[in-house]
Amino acid sequence: MFDDRYTLAYRLYPYEKHADQDKPAPVRHPVVVMGGGPIGVATAIDLARQNIPCVVLDDHEGVGMGSRAICFAKRCLEIADRYGAGKPMVEKGVTWNLGKVFHRDDKVFEFNLLPEEGHEFPAFINLQQPYFESFMIERLYELQSQGAPVEIRGKNRVDSVDVKDDHVTLEITTPDGPYTMEADWLIGTDGANSPLREMMGLEFTGKVFEDSFLIADIKMINDSFPTERWFWFEPTHGSGASTLLHRQPDDVWRVDFQIGWDVDRKEELKEENIRKRLDAFLGEGVEYEMVWSSIYTFQCKRMKEFRHGRVVFAGDAAHQVSPFGARGANSGMQDVDNLGWKLAMVIGGKAPESLLDSYNHERIHGADENILNSTRSTDFITPKSEASHILRNAVLDLAEHHEFARPLVNSGRLSVPCVYDGSPLNTANALSGGPEITRPGAPCPDAPLGDEFLLPRLGDRFILLTIDADGPDSFEEDGVEVTRLALSADDDKTGALAARYLGEAKSAVYLIRPDQHVAARRDSFSDTQFRKALRRATGKV
Repeated sequence: MFDDRYTLAYRLYPYEKHADQDKPAPVRHPVVVMGGGPIGVATAIDLARQNIPCVVLDDHEGVGMGSRAICFAKRCLEIADRYGAGKPMVEKGVTWNLGKVFHRDDKVFEFNLLPEEGHEFPAFINLQQPYFESFMIERLYELQSQGAPVEIRGKNRVDSVDVKDDHVTLEITTPDGPYTMEADWLIGTDGANSPLREMMGLEFTGKVFEDSFLIADIKMINDSFPTERWFWFEPTHGSGASTLLHRQPDDVWRVDFQIGWDVDRKEELKEENIRKRLDAFLGEGVEYEMVWSSIYTFQCKRMKEFRHGRVVFAGDAAHQVSPFGARGANSGMQDVDNLGWKLAMVIGGKAPESLLDSYNHERIHGADENILNSTRSTDFITPKSEASHILRNAVLDLAEHHEFARPLVNSGRLSVPCVYDGSPLNTANALSGGPEITRPGAPCPDAPLGDEFLLPRLGDRFILLTIDADGPDSFEEDGVEVTRLALSADDDKTGALAARYLGEAKSAVYLIRPDQHVAARRDSFSDTQFRKALRRATGKV
């Protein structure tokens, strides 16, 4: 069975009465985060590392029950690594890059999500969400012990909010009774059924998909299944319209059965009925132990706007997609990565409040991209008519023998970071022959630098990256400092740095944002142009 991290009894942040509760007047905090899941804790860590005081409020006292999200993508791990938690996750997780797609008993094709070398982190790890949350909470406490202004309060349920022009008032219930708190900024990370969103009367619109999926996490020793993502369309083992198999840490395997819309959930969740499906899938004589099971349906929805004055939403509270493609927690981490540096700059007086509107612009762009990909995956996996079903199977048959059809197969387009094309923070590309993957708005890809890698050296501040180009060691504009990282293509003998950042150019200068997205790039440094680009990237143009 799972260890104690897999039950609500594992109290990572047990309730303790706080001095705020006895104050005669509400205490004002710079930032309050509502929701202690992975996205809420990540938000607190991001702000704490920038010395922005932050309080996380959660109705529970620890991680949730069951494995839930298990697939964490490369970009998510790179962000977690900057927060100080990425490497323990990789050490605990099951690393995978390969996937296979089957139609009935036939393998249609296989794919490699990271065929190229020169990246510190893998394409994906499988790691049960309670572990992910635990590593993040442990990192929060580590920062707190080092003096960072961050705390998490368990059994602090927010019952109502009153949004003012310059702050938010929160009414909170605890085991010792109610109290009132104020926040300059309130971040809503309280999940898909967000109570905060409901309190504010905000819409969550989109599409609900009429299908049901049964998750069964089982513990077994089985070397016949490699550490890969295996997906079956119309499996012959009779366990559903589709089946997905993933390996997790601790000899736990995730099996996901598509079982249809009109099902009796109570009957399907009986252990004997789950075992019938598992036995048909695994074959006779395979020993396993049931660990966790659940039935889910899903929807592709988002809020119209993610920012509402002094309240900002992130993660599932702002948007929700199907699990196909692992876009939930991964996109939520990108929300945090986008929001954290912007909110810190606004609070620190280094950027106008309007900079937060770019969070709204960029992450809605990201949510729409995820919803589009997620919807396409769902339509392929669950055809809605006989004609679409025939077409889907024809594509699968062609893909088995013809490479041109394989990109049309969609068992879940797996999560990749969003490129912020069209962002108001971008400066037009001025690097002739520069690679498409590092155009303005794109996330920086990693590259090897001897025994090191590029992304840790970029850090989480504004960077002037020069490659075989001159530039100042640093410069400052309106209180925002930019530090230079000077490299040469020769620093990477593999050629990855040149391929990803130079392309056909002989030299390049990049302005990199604190979330490691490209703000501007040119072939050489221009003081006037890069100062203008910095003002644009901080919302001042």
